[in-house]
Amino acid sequence: MSTTAAGTTTLTDKQQRILQYLRENGRMKTYFKSRLIGDELGLTAKEVGANMTAIAEGNFDVDVEKWGYSSSTTWKVTV
Repeated sequence: MSTTAAGTTTLTDKQQRILQYLRENGRMKTYFKSRLIGDELGLTAKEVGANMTAIAEGNFDVDVEKWGYSSSTTWKVTV
């Protein structure tokens, strides 16, 4: 992850894929497990969790909050 001079966050390919997934599915659902996102995108739960932080901390049209840890980190997503 890097920050441009304008102050906007540049996302990696994985982060862009996760963000797009959340945009598409966040309208129908609020809670997402890292493991299930990973299954859909061909990533591990660990990869999803590591990349969700950039999305959660960035200024995007999707709000992401770490919500729970049972059997896989759960994320609360508001689109």
